[in-house]
Amino acid sequence: MLTADLIRPRLQWEGKTLSVKMVDEQDSSALRTAQDLLTLLQSMAGQSLAAFQSSLEQYEGDRTDYLLIRGLAKILLDAATFTPLSTPLPPKELRAKLFATGPVFSSPDLFHLQTRQEALQLVAGEVGICTDQIDLTFFADRPATYLLTDPGPAWTPAEVLARYNLELARGVLYWASHMRIDVFDGYKDIWKFLKLFKLMFWAEPLRGGGYRIDLDGPISPFVKSTIRYGRQFAAFLPAVLLCEQWRMIAQVHPPHAPGSMTYQLNETCSLRTHFKKSGEFDSALERNFAQEFEEKFGGQRSHWILKRESTVLLLGDTVMVPDFVLVDKDNENRQIIIELVGFWHPEYLKRKVAKVRAAQCQNLLLLVYQGLKLTPNAFRETVSEVIFFQQKPVIKDVMGTVEALAQRLYGPRQTAKGQKAASPST
Repeated sequence: MLTADLIRPRLQWEGKTLSVKMVDEQDSSALRTAQDLLTLLQSMAGQSLAAFQSSLEQYEGDRTDYLLIRGLAKILLDAATFTPLSTPLPPKELRAKLFATGPVFSSPDLFHLQTRQEALQLVAGEVGICTDQIDLTFFADRPATYLLTDPGPAWTPAEVLARYNLELARGVLYWASHMRIDVFDGYKDIWKFLKLFKLMFWAEPLRGGGYRIDLDGPISPFVKSTIRYGRQFAAFLPAVLLCEQWRMIAQVHPPHAPGSMTYQLNETCSLRTHFKKSGEFDSALERNFAQEFEEKFGGQRSHWILKRESTVLLLGDTVMVPDFVLVDKDNENRQIIIELVGFWHPEYLKRKVAKVRAAQCQNLLLLVYQGLKLTPNAFRETVSEVIFFQQKPVIKDVMGTVEALAQRLYGPRQTAKGQKAASPST
C-alpha cells in the first residue's frame, strides 16, 4: 500500500467533498514511466534492494513527476520478493562477537592498539569463516541487502497504473472514522472479506433490496489498534469492487483538510479490483442441485425461480449467506430459503448448526446429508424445516416440502390473475 506522503499531494477538496486526482490510465507519458520501472525492476534480478533504490534515484533525477515514479515503484516493490542472503551464522550473532572485541580503528597508535582488520581476523578464526564472508554477513539481515528473487506479477503498464489508482483510493481510507456501503449483489464475497480482515460492522436490509453495511474506520474512537486496523480497513475496498451495484460514503479526516470530509464512490468509478470473485458454486452438491432444479422445475415447468446466494441472514456480529432462495414468480414476497449441509468437517458443522439456531428463520429449509451423523435433535431448537438425504437431495421431495412450507407460511398461493392456485399434489 502507498504511504501517506505519496497520497496526500493527490487529495483535492471542494467544500466538504474530498476527491483524489487519479492518473489517466491511457496517458502515454504515464504508461511509458510504468514500462520503464517494470523494465528496471526486471533488470535487477539477483541484485539488492539498495541497488534498485539507487537505480531508481538515478532514473527519477530532477523529474517533476517524482510522486508518480515513487508511487509506481512502491507498488512494484510490494509485489516483488526480496530474499535475505544465506549466511553461515545469524548476522545478529556475528555482530555480537565483533562488538565484544572492543573498539577498533583504521590504524593503531599508542592508545588504540587493535585495527578493524585484526578484529575481523580474530572473529573469522573463531567461527571458521573468511574475513570476506564476515563483511557479507555483518548486516545481511537488513532489508537493503536482500536480493531480488521474484519481480512479481507479469504486469502490463496499464495494469500498474490501474493498481496505482486503486491504492490511492485505498489510502484515503486510512483517515476514515466511518464508512457506509450499500451493496445489492455479491453478498458472499462481501461478508467473506469482512470476516477475513476482521472489520467491525453492523448491517441492515434496505427496503428496496440489498444491504447497508456500516463500518468503524481506523480513527473511530472505538478502534484501538489504529495502524493494523487501518491497513485491514483500506485493504477491504477491492472486495466492494467485486459487486456489480454498490455505493460507498466515508467520513475522512486527512491531514491539513479543513475538518471532516466526505469521500464517495460507486460502481461507475473507474477503479478495478484484483481480488478474485468466488465461483458460482462451492461444491458439486450445490451445482448438481441447481442443474436438476432447472431441468425439472425451471422455466415454465413451475412457478418458482431459483436464485443463488441472493439473501443474507443477519445474526448480530456474523451472518449466514444461504445457498439458494426460491422466489415465487407471481409474488416475490413468497420466498423459501434453501441451505445444503453436506460433506463438511466437524467445526464447520458446529458453526453451521449454531447459525441455524440463531437465525430462527421459518422459511429456511435445510437439506442435510445423513452421513454427517447429525440427528434431528441437532435442529430441535430451530424453527426451520429439515430434510435428510443419503446421496443427494431428491428434488421432487424437496419441492413438495417447499410447496407445503410456503402454503403454511404465506397461505394459499394467488396466481397472476388473483385466483387461488390449486393445492400441490402429495
